[in-house]
Amino acid sequence: MEDEIVISKDSTAEELAPIAKAVNELLVIPVAMRSKNKKGVRVEKGEVIDYDYTGPILERAIEENRVIRTMAPTGRYARIPVVVAPIRNEKGEVIAALGVVDVVGTVDLGAVFAESVHVKRYLF
Repeated sequence: MEDEIVISKDSTAEELAPIAKAVNELLVIPVAMRSKNKKGVRVEKGEVIDYDYTGPILERAIEENRVIRTMAPTGRYARIPVVVAPIRNEKGEVIAALGVVDVVGTVDLGAVFAESVHVKRYLF
């Protein structure tokens, strides 16, 4: 199984780290991820910062089984927009959650891309 990544509700931080690192490298923003039953990881600048991480929005997304866009009330990302999505199994049950700092939520995309016809086609 060394050549596979499998996510379950009991995945450890070490098992989730490759996925969180890939999302961090792709989006170049902080990423946090945890499984339903175990604490997870926090990744910034391509490096795992914490292998024992959880946060109130990760926990809420797992509990409510829905995407949450909000400002974190406490912790490392307090008062910063975040978005957290549940990761579900084939039955629709939450097994993990993945969150990112919501840089899109802090930018007026309409103003930024007002002159770009090509970008507007994909955003609006």
